[in-house]
Amino acid sequence: MQKSQAYGQRLLRGQAPTYERLQARLAGDGQSERQGPVTLHCGWGRILLGHTYAEPAELAEDLLAEQAGERDIALYVAAPHQVLAHAPQQLFLDPSDTLRIWFSDYRPARRSFRGFSIRRVQSEADWKAINCLYQSRGMLPVDPERCTPREEGGPVYWLAEDEDGGQVIGSVMGINHQKAFNDPENGSSLWCLAVAPSCTRPGVGEALVRHLIEQCMGRGLAYLDLSVLHDNHQAKALYAKLGFRDLQTFTVKRKNSFNQPLFLGPAPEATLNPYARIIVDEARRRGIEVSIDDAEAGLFTLTQGGRRVRCRESLSDLTSAVSMTLCQDKCLTHRTLARAGLNLPAHRLAGSAEDNAAFLHEHGSLVVKPVDGEQGNGVSVDLRTPEDVEDAIARARQFDQRVLLESFHPGLDLRIVVIGYEVVAAAIRRPAEVVGDGTHCIGKLIEAQSRRRQAATSGESCIPMDDETLRCLQEAGFDYDSVLPCGQHLTVRRTANLHTGGTLEDVTEQLHPVLVEAAVQAARALDIPVVGLDLLVTAADQPDYVFIEANERVGLANHHPQPTAERFIDLLFPLSHSANLVHPQ
Repeated sequence: MQKSQAYGQRLLRGQAPTYERLQARLAGDGQSERQGPVTLHCGWGRILLGHTYAEPAELAEDLLAEQAGERDIALYVAAPHQVLAHAPQQLFLDPSDTLRIWFSDYRPARRSFRGFSIRRVQSEADWKAINCLYQSRGMLPVDPERCTPREEGGPVYWLAEDEDGGQVIGSVMGINHQKAFNDPENGSSLWCLAVAPSCTRPGVGEALVRHLIEQCMGRGLAYLDLSVLHDNHQAKALYAKLGFRDLQTFTVKRKNSFNQPLFLGPAPEATLNPYARIIVDEARRRGIEVSIDDAEAGLFTLTQGGRRVRCRESLSDLTSAVSMTLCQDKCLTHRTLARAGLNLPAHRLAGSAEDNAAFLHEHGSLVVKPVDGEQGNGVSVDLRTPEDVEDAIARARQFDQRVLLESFHPGLDLRIVVIGYEVVAAAIRRPAEVVGDGTHCIGKLIEAQSRRRQAATSGESCIPMDDETLRCLQEAGFDYDSVLPCGQHLTVRRTANLHTGGTLEDVTEQLHPVLVEAAVQAARALDIPVVGLDLLVTAADQPDYVFIEANERVGLANHHPQPTAERFIDLLFPLSHSANLVHPQ
């Protein structure tokens, strides 16, 4: 062990050995039992152990053999310039840092992680859940049939499972280097750490890393390495807390469409929000020309042949100004949908305090919202006293002087996406919530949850610590300084809007035919080709509903794994239909 740690310390100080010295060392420590370079398939691509290659040219050749749709990674490359010299137009130096923790430096957690358990992947359903998780975080899915067998040093995937609902809320992959290539340093490595964007449990990422460390320690291994993008500050803060330190080695990858942002740098669309970027990416995949007109506003133009369509996210030239107005003005939305015979809440414009109180008395509980508003701004829900109603009206008037009062209806918040007068996606939207750990105050839990939501949505979702959140806490008997008991769930917003920290659960396959028909009927009544319709329902598979509002600029990026961007581009450019295309490498 002392010999191994001395060697590792030289790596940490930047004294990286040459290919020849590494190869000789490996041969002297048992690598001769397994001839040739070592590659491990992880289901999404191969990990190429750079220091098991005798020649840089051989490593470059293997990287160029990357399969379409996969992503290979060459780790522990001591002399990357020699590898790149063999294919400078096709390979690049990955801008990631390699970190290492020696297990002699590891300290167990001082607190326990509750509300979820960690176990190995066991079934096809587990793989499906992990792939949904990875794709929601912009990662490649895993094909378990392609993985190198575990007995030959192949990967082991672990998942974190929520104890309440059984959802997969996190995953990580580990490799035992001793099995893989008789590692003279007796190490291991971590890959593919991901936590679900909708996860409310604190500490899932940390628990997965610690679990892998402790599993490797139990097998007599000496260290754990990982690779992390140089600007992933949130992840690097976690690794520094656990005791990881920089390892002076390099990673080389092949230039492909997946890695393009890493070797080309920020493109004009890099500053687009996720709702515009998902459309732009799909258009580029089909060979449609993209012109970014105003990245900050999400404005771009798509051109193919003689057809040209301007878009602001999912709002395009195909939506008329009249249809847009019918969605923006909630009074007009109500009247239009009522004429179509659809179910709607009672409503009226806010008037005098006496009239508002009378409307409240008639219905018992109200929703207050600006007539022209979006992203949940100025919306207050389940108001039961005249004082709360007047306060909510004052907040709503910050966004529009006209304020709408609606009868409150309990139920689940359902978003249905209709494109080309067909239902493409449906999801139950749940309000932001936090889970107590018995230690941190609610204000700190909200801040931590907001950071996770912001990281998962490129800054599009966070929980505002405003009067509406405080009102919700106070109704539950808490405030920002209260310490929530361990394991207790607390809803901190009444509205389920994603921009205020809400989360989504895909229910497209469970949608009741009555809800499908009502959504299509609403889209036709509004005469709008792309729309997000919000309903309150008892359940996704039940026919009862009340329409709440229509959104002319629906966030397509929120409905993974449904093909919302694909159907949107199908609508705009029918001749580019995705069924006839193959993903480029």
